[in-house]
Amino acid sequence: MANVQKQLEQFHEAIKLDEENAILREKRERVLNRLKEELPKFFKESDATPKFKIFNQGSYAMGTGIKPLSGDYDIDVGVRFEIAKNEHDPVEVKGWVFEALKNHTSQVEMRRPCITVYYFENGKAIFHVDLAIYSDGCCNMDGKTYLAKGKINSAPENREWEEAAPQGLIDLIKNRYDDAEERAQFRRAIRDLKRWKDIQFPTTGNAAPIGIGITVAAYHWFQPEFKITDSFSGKRSYDDLGALLRFATMMLANFQQTWCDGEWAERLEVKLPMIPNKDLFEKMTNNQMAYFKSKLENLRDALEDAEEEADPVEACKTLQKHFGEDFQIPPKEETARAMPAAVVSSSSSA
Repeated sequence: MANVQKQLEQFHEAIKLDEENAILREKRERVLNRLKEELPKFFKESDATPKFKIFNQGSYAMGTGIKPLSGDYDIDVGVRFEIAKNEHDPVEVKGWVFEALKNHTSQVEMRRPCITVYYFENGKAIFHVDLAIYSDGCCNMDGKTYLAKGKINSAPENREWEEAAPQGLIDLIKNRYDDAEERAQFRRAIRDLKRWKDIQFPTTGNAAPIGIGITVAAYHWFQPEFKITDSFSGKRSYDDLGALLRFATMMLANFQQTWCDGEWAERLEVKLPMIPNKDLFEKMTNNQMAYFKSKLENLRDALEDAEEEADPVEACKTLQKHFGEDFQIPPKEETARAMPAAVVSSSSSA
């Protein structure tokens, strides 16, 4: 069996997006400063401006972000207004933020789930900030937080306050494992699968499985994989290849026959582990889901082939086809010198 742990860790270092990325922080702060400056202008008195709190969300907050192949970096921000949802139309509240930011850059959009601010360079989008707008639970009779959904011209039935627990999901993902090394492998697997997704599904929209879907799938089905290299000290050697293989296999095992769009189809349901508990892949068509399954099967087979391959160079060539050019193939002389670590016993953690 080839040992490609070093190459997998190098791949992860090449694709990961540092949570402390200075440029992303700077873009985020520019947007938020603009919001704080402009928002009071829409209210007659400054003290009548609704109070709000800001928090990071999405992969940036969860520590699972990767560098985009397109070069268009994004950051997700939550804006939690201290208002009661029963007193305001959700699009009205989103309108406050849109009006405050609409002249900040050349393109600001009100999308159904958020407000998006784009930054361009030489006519190409290089960053965008998504702002999700909430009604804070402290102001609602039921104590729950709600996400504002809808667009400027949305019909009444398409405007809604959707119950949400954004900070709860962040905490679940960030604290999925108590052990720091297991948690690190969990994040590496998520990032690896997200880059695999970007390589294998270059199109946008519902044709590709969304990143948060892969993250939550890992929350449900990923298991750390390691070997005990010293039975006396309990020292572990982590096996990312084995962990990825088990994760892909578990995802495939959870495809089920489901009645959808007037037909029976094999589908993977990945539900949020908290409100609103929706299936994150529900927008994929049956044909798109079938294509997703076939790609997962190809990945599983490639991971099995790499695991069985004796030559690390050949194993890495197999993996590069699925993970892209950032997965480096080591030179022959390097792998010839590498001696596999002695394994005393093996174990994997649930």
